Amino acid sequence: MSDMFCFQCEQTAHGTGCDTSGVCGKKPATALLQDQLTGALITLAQAIESGKAQPTADTHRLFLEGLFTTVTNVNFDDASITKLIERVHDVYTKLCGLPAPADFVLPNLWLENEDIRTLKTLILLGLRGISAYAYHALELGYTDDEVMAFFAKGLAAVGNSTATQDELLPLALETGKANYATMELLDRANTETYGTPEPTEVSMQIEPGPFIVISGHDLHDLKLLLEQTEGTGVSVYTHGEMLPAHAYPELKKYPQFKGHFGTAWQNQQKEFVDLPAPVLFTTNCIMPVRDSYADRIFTTAVVQYPGMTHIAADKDFSPVIAKARELGGYKETYQGHGINGGTKLLTGFGHGTVLGVADTVVGAVKSGAIKHFFLVGGCDGAKPGRNYYTEFVKQTPADTVVLTLACGKYRFNDLDLGEIGGLPRLMDMGQCNDAYSAIRVAVALSEAFECGVNDLPLTLVISWYEQKAVAILLTLLYLGIKNIILGPSLPAFVSPNILNFLVENFGIAPISTPEEDLARALA
Repeated sequence: MSDMFCFQCEQTAHGTGCDTSGVCGKKPATALLQDQLTGALITLAQAIESGKAQPTADTHRLFLEGLFTTVTNVNFDDASITKLIERVHDVYTKLCGLPAPADFVLPNLWLENEDIRTLKTLILLGLRGISAYAYHALELGYTDDEVMAFFAKGLAAVGNSTATQDELLPLALETGKANYATMELLDRANTETYGTPEPTEVSMQIEPGPFIVISGHDLHDLKLLLEQTEGTGVSVYTHGEMLPAHAYPELKKYPQFKGHFGTAWQNQQKEFVDLPAPVLFTTNCIMPVRDSYADRIFTTAVVQYPGMTHIAADKDFSPVIAKARELGGYKETYQGHGINGGTKLLTGFGHGTVLGVADTVVGAVKSGAIKHFFLVGGCDGAKPGRNYYTEFVKQTPADTVVLTLACGKYRFNDLDLGEIGGLPRLMDMGQCNDAYSAIRVAVALSEAFECGVNDLPLTLVISWYEQKAVAILLTLLYLGIKNIILGPSLPAFVSPNILNFLVENFGIAPISTPEEDLARALA
């Protein structure tokens, strides 16, 4: 018996599960409500799968909002989660013509056979990750009927007490397929709305005057903020996963869109202390807010934290702008820098850019100028051991290329690794959802060399933290990509038998040391 149980993130307590309070700051009461919300969504999904209810567009949005709310470091506000549970119950009653039954008790999932529990957890956490990407696409008016139908199918399976391993294993891979379709959809939504990302140098220097820092992943919220700050004298700077936004032509055209503040999400409690500006959180990852900067934190969409000002669906950011003017910003230029001391960051190397110079890349490989590609990306975090990724990238030979994405890049994205044939050795492909770009590039290279992706001189070195990374990992497995190096630690929710299956069939291995892993990859 414990106050709570949660093992969905990489930093989970003791490497087994948080049972008294979440390492993310989640309290037991909040964890229970999130379990109840998940249970309510499962109950609704089972009604849809059994034919008792026909889903609507509102039902689809509810699945996305509900699952996204339970992703790590998104929502700590009990009142808002309770309202979501009530919404699910109301929708169930409306669609089924009956009162919602007693909630599916999610903790029963942890009492399953460990292999069944592993597969159900992979599906559930994968769906949570997919919900984030699908939510961003939906905000831009893009949706996929097959993906939306899969949410009900997947959740219903998680709640099925008679599901077998033979049924759940292909469903876990189907979760990866659904995520691939969702990432492709979001890529199309972003590029058709904001243009194809282009290589862009971004300064970490903050100019004097009032400004707003925007964090998270949602480009739609950023666009609205840029529209509302036009002509106000208030500048906008990105934080965390918002960095790649600087590469989109339709966003970078705003003159008040200046540069980037800070490093990865886990450093916010230190970096926000003396920040003379408000911070707007559009998605994860918000950490427990400290009193020293609580008056400067604003949330919107599914992100909520008790006591913080929440910008509702009308997206009126005037309170954020007013706070920026009140605080006034820095009096003199603030010399920001990355974790290794760099002052500028380079982003914008999505598949559109890289494949635009595919002939150059292929020629460099054929001539021997490029010997190997490394995809080093994923989530960052506070747990010791993540300096591995910094050292790994530093030690990559000069005739290799490092592709990166997501916030894990903040361990090394301010390093100057030089160039190969006019191309930078370090290329930032974007946010976590831009793993789609990396896959597109890998497939294009395999076609150019008439070989399989697993035959390319390519090594994937992945850092994971939360559920979006789980969804991406399932996508890589669905695509049959092998020999992934994963860390800093392996997921606590994976049983020995399932881990052995992944090792034998996909060659997944934990990180060791940069030297050993580099030697093995280059051999």
